[in-house]
Amino acid sequence: MPPVVPPFLIGLVVAPLAKLLLEPLVRGVVKTSVDVAMEMKKAAHEAGENIQDLAAEMAADVVAAQIASGYGHRLPEGAAPNGEKGETADRAEGEAGTPKDRATAGAGRA
Repeated sequence: MPPVVPPFLIGLVVAPLAKLLLEPLVRGVVKTSVDVAMEMKKAAHEAGENIQDLAAEMAADVVAAQIASGYGHRLPEGAAPNGEKGETADRAEGEAGTPKDRATAGAGRA
């Protein structure tokens, strides 16, 4: 009959060996998982940029088509055609102009 070895002695011998063998394996699995996650995040970011670029191109095409068809040259309701004075022309000169005028008016003061 073979000698009986208590299970705890087997555990004392196998535990350090398992640590030596399993630690690099687990470390590799975790590193690979992190690398895959980072690649997926990068791919998703690039896909988002591509979608935004495509949307901007389509918007520019639509605006260009509207301008080419004359849609962009319509006068808003209430505006006077051919330089006639309308309600907007009655504004006093001292009042603020367009946002661009206001933004550039104070640029030279700094």
